[in-house]
Amino acid sequence: MPSPFHPLVSWLLYPIYAWQGISVRLKTERMLPPAGLPVGEIAGKDPAIRLLVLGDSSSAGVGVTDAWQGLCVRLAVHLQGRTGRKIIWRAAGFNSATSGQLRDHVVPNLERGLWTHIVLTTGTNDTKNFHSLPRFKKEFGGLLYALKARWPEAHIVWSKVIDFRDVPAMPGLLGRILEGRADAINKLGERLCRERMATPAPRLAVEGPEGFSSDGFHDSALGYDAWAKHLVPYVLNLPHADEAETKI
Repeated sequence: MPSPFHPLVSWLLYPIYAWQGISVRLKTERMLPPAGLPVGEIAGKDPAIRLLVLGDSSSAGVGVTDAWQGLCVRLAVHLQGRTGRKIIWRAAGFNSATSGQLRDHVVPNLERGLWTHIVLTTGTNDTKNFHSLPRFKKEFGGLLYALKARWPEAHIVWSKVIDFRDVPAMPGLLGRILEGRADAINKLGERLCRERMATPAPRLAVEGPEGFSSDGFHDSALGYDAWAKHLVPYVLNLPHADEAETKI
């Protein structure tokens, strides 16, 4: 696989990024989140795991038509299967949301539930919108502060941005440009997580297109299920979680 471009080089290639990015956007199917309320629970023993999945369109389940196939509910199902505990889940995902938008517009308006576990899917839109590293540090770092201030006892897990070169909708050159930026955002995000009492989960390894929906960008039911399984050891803070790897 060709190496990604350094983030600084990507600025020189911005005209190519803009040209190919607009072309991909015009050709890509615009998908909506699955219908239904983004809240629910799965029966089990007490104490309950109260799970909040917060982030971009992946948290909303864009790419599937049934909410039970989306990341939040699949994660709830696997957590219940692993622990036997009752799971109360809430998906707070929004198309095209960036870390700053989540910090400023979503977190302040969430209901005051006592969430015990919070999973973040953010960084993809910061990457593809060409947000600078100082901006990401301020916005993602601020998001972590806001979550910890509001739910100080919650265990927070951030799922890193996947390799853009593995995304079927991405032309090769565009994937290399964005992967260079994603790699830098992942490294900075990991540092911020460790500084601010959150757990960075490694990116999900992708082996083929089967994990993507018809738009070639969002996850399919298979992809969300694999992603959920990948996150379980990090959400539960299990020993040796850093050695775990799931592929799709």
